[in-house]
Amino acid sequence: MNETVIGFAGLTHLGIISSVAAAAKGYHVIGFHDDSEVISKLNKGDSPVQEPQLNELFLENKERITFSADAADLSKCQIVYVSIDIPTNEKGESDLNPIQKIIGQVSKVLNPDACLVILSQVFPGFTRQIALDHRRLFYQVETLIFGRAVERAMYPERFIVGCDNPSLPLPEHLNKFLNAFNCPILPMRYESAELAKISINICLVASISAANTLAEICAQIDADWSEIIPALRLDRRIGQYSYIVPGLGISGGNLERDLQSVLRLSEKHNTDGGVISSWLNNSQRRKNWPFKIITETVLTQNPNATIAVLGLAYKENTHSTKNSPALLLIEQLPYCKIKAYDPVVDACVAGKHVSGATSATEAAHGADAVAIMTPWPEFRDISPAQLAATMRGRTIIDPYGMLDTQKVRSAGLDYFTLAKSPKLANIT
Repeated sequence: MNETVIGFAGLTHLGIISSVAAAAKGYHVIGFHDDSEVISKLNKGDSPVQEPQLNELFLENKERITFSADAADLSKCQIVYVSIDIPTNEKGESDLNPIQKIIGQVSKVLNPDACLVILSQVFPGFTRQIALDHRRLFYQVETLIFGRAVERAMYPERFIVGCDNPSLPLPEHLNKFLNAFNCPILPMRYESAELAKISINICLVASISAANTLAEICAQIDADWSEIIPALRLDRRIGQYSYIVPGLGISGGNLERDLQSVLRLSEKHNTDGGVISSWLNNSQRRKNWPFKIITETVLTQNPNATIAVLGLAYKENTHSTKNSPALLLIEQLPYCKIKAYDPVVDACVAGKHVSGATSATEAAHGADAVAIMTPWPEFRDISPAQLAATMRGRTIIDPYGMLDTQKVRSAGLDYFTLAKSPKLANIT
């Protein structure tokens, strides 16, 4: 085992995943959080985070991880990462109070020779204002993607490291730790690294918005976006990993925060942020699409219809509901009876007027419409024939194309999916 001890201050999603990944690389890890209840659960192996492969990786490496509610334990570390998730409000504004609190706690106990690395996402200019010797203060761009967090933590594409002076070599302990992940290391100024994270997300939003805009046109001209995607994947300027699958706008909090950050920077410095506003408008338009379909096909005849909502998380393989399209749809249906099912999210988060179900089939029983709002892999196994047998109505809203189109047609259901017109989706 490596003698260097790595600390992670803030055991929310980012901190827990990062702690386990560091332990998996052979380092002893001290994870600090000032909530003793959280620490007690983690020490029992009860993680508040749901991610594929996380439990297995934790069990394999738990002997190298110490979870503590005492910040003084971080004094044993040569590197301490501030790894608390940054909450955002409905306007995409960051609440910096939690990270400022935890930086204060860590600064009091930090070993004089240790490095402090800000891993939490912050606004450009934040790191340089921290009252610590800048020769041992760094900002590192986190690589977290909900639902793929373990994969991203274990196999990062690169490390972007913000420094006071990027021409100087990184401290030996930090350099060795980062090199354990066998990926390129890109040192740059604090402000450049902080803006690099925002820049990456803005480029993702550009791809998402372009796909949603063009997919909506497909639905109007009898084109099929799923036929176009392979052509884009084979274009080297776009590529096989690009975000070009249409969806229900931008969710999760981080992308929205970065869009708002750029708008604020544009307003402050009198630069053009018009395209950012357009992307936000495009996102809201796509989020409203399920409600539009339900209104046109069901609510005009039955305002008090029963709607089955399958999936509450904002994306698959995560428990997060931040800005979830499913919760927005439920909010838009105050007079309907809502029956909801999600593999990991309890229906109680959606409100008192929502009843939970133990399966997709149970949620669909007696429903006038079924809306598949999160593309959980298990929803691909739903039988359209079984839906038709248990539903009262015929409307299936499947934005992500989880169901077999031919089987939906054969079951006699009315099928609505993004990027394809109802005419194409329901041709037998």
